[in-house]
Amino acid sequence: MFIEFHKIFTISEVWKFDKADPEVQEEIYRMLRKGAPIDKAILTYEEYTGDIVKYRRIRGNVLLYEGINFMWNCIVNGSCSPPFDGQNTYLGVGDGTTAEDPTQTGLQGQNKYYKLVDAGYPQVNTNSFIARATFGPNEAVFTWNEWTVANGSDDTAINLNRKVVNLGTKSDTATWVLAVTLLIQ
Repeated sequence: MFIEFHKIFTISEVWKFDKADPEVQEEIYRMLRKGAPIDKAILTYEEYTGDIVKYRRIRGNVLLYEGINFMWNCIVNGSCSPPFDGQNTYLGVGDGTTAEDPTQTGLQGQNKYYKLVDAGYPQVNTNSFIARATFGPNEAVFTWNEWTVANGSDDTAINLNRKVVNLGTKSDTATWVLAVTLLIQ
């Protein structure tokens, strides 16, 4: 007898390019927004600055009821509007510290910034959905305490998930990359 157990896991990753001069930051930002692999940007950064890119990996999140309902309606009705595609998928970051709750419908903080995913994202594999967005200098300059994956550029969009963990305070000269992977196992 086969017993079926599946879970949805979330892995969030953030890379912080904090110390490069403006020209290098702009080069890194442009290459990542065009969908370049993160490794290429890290090598460029380390070559110019001699500094190590700060990296953090976080597991877990809360799927939001509005996102779950959207997925079920896509399966049942065959119509998902707007879809979570390259023209509509955004990663939102905010400074809210309210604990995750599945009834929430967006970011909870005072400061919020939604960024369209990088070119080539989201990516879908057999059992995963990956969204990645690059936040350049002068974007989302506040303490990042929360994040979400949404199908629009503000809290009125459908949010799949929400996570609350302090990632630090982004400066106006830094470029940060956030990637969120939803994985079914």
